[in-house]
Amino acid sequence: MSETQFIDTYRDGFVAHLEAHTPMTEPQNLYAPIQYILGLGGKRLRPILTLMTTEIFGGKAEDAMDAALAVEMFHNFSLVHDDIMDDAPLRRGKVTVHEKWDLNTGILSGDAMLILSYQFFESYPAEMYKELTSLFSKTAIEVCEGQQYDVDFEMRDDVTIPEYLKMIEYKTSVLVAAAMKMGALVAKAPQKDADAIYEFGRNLGIAFQLQDDYLDAFGDPESFGKQAGGDIRENKKTFLYLKALEKANKQNKESLLHLYSIKPEDSTAKVEAVKSIFEESDAVGETKEAISAFTQKAFDELEKIDLPKESKALLKKFGESLMQRTV
Repeated sequence: MSETQFIDTYRDGFVAHLEAHTPMTEPQNLYAPIQYILGLGGKRLRPILTLMTTEIFGGKAEDAMDAALAVEMFHNFSLVHDDIMDDAPLRRGKVTVHEKWDLNTGILSGDAMLILSYQFFESYPAEMYKELTSLFSKTAIEVCEGQQYDVDFEMRDDVTIPEYLKMIEYKTSVLVAAAMKMGALVAKAPQKDADAIYEFGRNLGIAFQLQDDYLDAFGDPESFGKQAGGDIRENKKTFLYLKALEKANKQNKESLLHLYSIKPEDSTAKVEAVKSIFEESDAVGETKEAISAFTQKAFDELEKIDLPKESKALLKKFGESLMQRTV
């Protein structure tokens, strides 16, 4: 079985479980948006990681389905609320929940998704339930902290690269890390291995988000499913932007600061001008290097885990495939 078929098997099993456990009840205006956002597809990266990690540590994927569901439900809840905060028109190439319905529906449906996330853990025995929900609550609050840092950074001109990396760690990578650690907990893996797989996921998650930043500016909107240069339009201070400020010549630095102080109605020219500065200052090369460095850190964590070679190879291959993605 190829790696793609292997991943597809997890994805298909998970999607079937998701569809069987997505509420389809009244009131329609609360549950229809939940079905809609969950039905938009996406990579299902986090739940797949939960299932895969469970099996790698000798457990059964079906035992981890509810934990995987909690992670996916929470992830999608955060997307619904993020899209409201960003006033984003598109998600995965389709209209966002608050645009398709309205603002209040987006807020309330998101709230319901957060509550549903916690309910999915109730199928686990008491001790495991405690471990899973404790990790989940820590992760959920970090995601909120990461989102607030993201909002704060829009108003600041002195964001540092370490601060930015902390923000993406909280906003994105801790959920990837927790998804993997949950798989280890369901499989009753030793604590040191559960901790190491968390670190693997955390570093991979940072690399994944840096790749996301890069694709937001330089990816194909058709395959990436988001408006091209969305971060630039919103003046988001991404790794690319911070590196460009650090490396650009005086003229380009001044241009970049000016471009990030305006929000023109038609921002096509702004996006192109910013991308040119990103390329000229070698912020693009620096970003690609950082993606490789965090991917390597993740792989180094794998070496600490007592697992068969083929299991490590599978996780490594998965990490490599994430870094070569275009979506």
